[in-house]
Amino acid sequence: ISVLFLTLLLLFLALFPGAFNCCTKISDEIPKGILRRVERFEIQKAHGLCHLEAIILHMKGRKFCVNPWNRKVKKMMKKMKHRSKFHVRRQRRTRITKQREQKQ
Repeated sequence: ISVLFLTLLLLFLALFPGAFNCCTKISDEIPKGILRRVERFEIQKAHGLCHLEAIILHMKGRKFCVNPWNRKVKKMMKKMKHRSKFHVRRQRRTRITKQREQKQ
């Protein structure tokens, strides 16, 4: 029986790898200090295996599940998206400028 249970458990984990990675509860408030240290974020939808809408904030090996309607979190997400787009554009301009200098 234990071999059968172990086999079923491994099969479940292979078919549904995110099953144990869902936020089960969310925080409505989050300190500004944590928001400043967020490295990246994910949006969790309430379908499939995860039954709760949430924003997952990642920072140095930790994660926080917060309410997706929190105004501070929305503002932080918007800044992070803008900052990453600007960074990509800046790198591209620098690369194009260097290519032009090499041709001359």
